[in-house]
Amino acid sequence: MSETHRLLHPTSYRFIDQSNLGPTFNALQSFATDDALSISVGEGSSPTTARLWVHHDTIVLGIPDARLPYIQEGVDYLKSEGYKVIVRNSGGLAVVLDEGVLNLSLIFPNSDGVNIHEGYDAMVDFIHVLFEDLTKDIEAYEITRSYCPGTYDLSIDGKKFAGISQRRVKNGSAVQIYLDVTGSGSERAQLLKTFYEVSRKGEETRFTYPDIDPSVMASLNELLGTTLSVSDVRDRILRKLYDLSGHIVTDPLEGTEITNFEKRFEQMIKRNEKALENLK
Repeated sequence: MSETHRLLHPTSYRFIDQSNLGPTFNALQSFATDDALSISVGEGSSPTTARLWVHHDTIVLGIPDARLPYIQEGVDYLKSEGYKVIVRNSGGLAVVLDEGVLNLSLIFPNSDGVNIHEGYDAMVDFIHVLFEDLTKDIEAYEITRSYCPGTYDLSIDGKKFAGISQRRVKNGSAVQIYLDVTGSGSERAQLLKTFYEVSRKGEETRFTYPDIDPSVMASLNELLGTTLSVSDVRDRILRKLYDLSGHIVTDPLEGTEITNFEKRFEQMIKRNEKALENLK
């Protein structure tokens, strides 16, 4: 494991599994949880933390998406398809979350001059070693016609299955990745392609929104010909964390972390109300 990024080798990992909380688990709670954990990790009261999370039938918009000229109609369309809609506090644009999408947050301290690129590089390294027995072909570069395109898109043969964002809070960083494990990547992409068409109607906008081609997105199972479940990938992650550190703790949020979570959750609610204040 010596070739992997230095951030991936703490003396201990804290592992928090929220991948089985079901449809009532709101994505706003996830972003508030990562904020609370970033504060703890950054001040040294928590070890480096890995948190797993799954949200059912949820579209997570970026702040620029909320400024689309016909966003009301776009949100109405998503709701008509059975999706909840929230606006996140980390970078990027709209992504699709459902029970076949596993999200992983790796929460690192920003000590010793850790910069934003190191957080991204560490996550890329982690995904490489996570699936190293299945493929050596995972690449990190922008898939321009995917949804939420970015420099650290992960793809195989030009088809994206994962995207990474990062949020830095005080002295901690939450590096967040979504992994399309099961289902159809192109169907998820078609949903957001239609969302942008409905929300923009061809109007010129100051911000450049993605021109989505559903054929450039796929799930891991589609790309690898596997039958992985979200639980299978969860187990892989837990084993790999132990390989990298030799020690795992599973402490839930407690004390000041709960206070910080409640504060950040309230901020997320207010931010969403403001971002979507013109919507019914």
